[in-house]
Amino acid sequence: MIVLHYFATFVYQNDASQTNYASTMIAEEPAVQMFERLQHEIIGEDRQLFKSVIREAIFRGYLPENAAKPSGKNTTKRGRTPFDWCTHRGTSLFGKNLLPCRSESVFGFPYKVMDQITSFLFYGSLIGGGLILLVLCMLFFFYGQLWFQAYMSGARIRMFNLISMSLLKIRSRVIVQAQIMAKQAGLPIAGPMGITTRRLVAHYLAGGNVPNVIRALIAAHRAALDLNFDQAAAIDLAGRDVLDAVRTCVYPKVIVCPDPKKSSETMLSAITKNGIELNVRAQVTVRTNLERLIGGATEETIIARVGEGIITAIGSANTHFEVMENPDNISKAVIERGLDSQTAFRIVSIDIADIDVGQNIGARLQADQAEADTRVARARAEERRAQALAQEQEMKAKVADNRALVVAAEAAVPLALADAFRRGMSS
Repeated sequence: MIVLHYFATFVYQNDASQTNYASTMIAEEPAVQMFERLQHEIIGEDRQLFKSVIREAIFRGYLPENAAKPSGKNTTKRGRTPFDWCTHRGTSLFGKNLLPCRSESVFGFPYKVMDQITSFLFYGSLIGGGLILLVLCMLFFFYGQLWFQAYMSGARIRMFNLISMSLLKIRSRVIVQAQIMAKQAGLPIAGPMGITTRRLVAHYLAGGNVPNVIRALIAAHRAALDLNFDQAAAIDLAGRDVLDAVRTCVYPKVIVCPDPKKSSETMLSAITKNGIELNVRAQVTVRTNLERLIGGATEETIIARVGEGIITAIGSANTHFEVMENPDNISKAVIERGLDSQTAFRIVSIDIADIDVGQNIGARLQADQAEADTRVARARAEERRAQALAQEQEMKAKVADNRALVVAAEAAVPLALADAFRRGMSS
């Protein structure tokens, strides 16, 4: 077999009893050839490296300039210089001019100038590297904690984003904590509908309350409400408390009608057809309508509409006994009117909390009417009396005039008699 010519007998038979010198040398021949081939391949690089080291040592003064010459102390026992070790079979591999002196140049520059340039580049590199390291240390000191916190929490915030936030005068801790809250709550923080860093920064710059919006989104997500970041941000920028709106949507809110905080009246006053006054206080349970929260009417509109509906329902009752017996009729009548249309709330229920019987407004109105009629009759009688007195005075004046005429007539009688006598005598 061919293997017998390249391997020793004890290698494949595990028996060294028949091993001899010749077979061992023959078996080692491939390895020897491989080693020699590697030496021939590597010796060139070793010579170049050794040459560079010796030349640099001569240039810097660590070795004399005649270190390459076989004389004096620079020679070994065999009379070889350090450069002789860079030769092969006694012939120099470097040639005659491979050891430049100090007067020669490199790339057109003298060695002294090249040495200065090299020193300048070396120290410049050290200073530049130190400055870069200092800047990196400062960045890590100012932003490393936030970045590491975001990284460990799974939030996608880069160091560049933190630096840009500082340049824009944004509280980066608020943005980082908001995105960490969203990530830990299971909200999407990537994609077109995700809560990305750019969206949070834009909402912050617009004057929005970023933590409040994130808390509202987390509450809506836990309650399975259909609320995304754009809607929550729009509600927040509109001046509404989006977190309170979500809480009201999850936990309905009770509104007292009338509201004692906004009105001096504590009861609604209504009158039935028989004139009896009823004082009513109602409790309206509402839930936030997120779809109409922007542009929808507020609590004041709900209170006014409910108050109007209660007064209308009581006023349509024939007697106050009907209202007292079935107060739920008022609630049903008010709910059927759809008072929550175009508002930011949905009316869940309207409950009559208290009903008090007030005054008999009908009787009082009738008494007031009778008194008014009496006053009118008195005024009319007084008018007629005044007219009678005036007529009496007129009659008295006429009597006086007639008496004057009688007196004048009586005064004319003697004159007429005298005139008659005068005429008779003359005839």
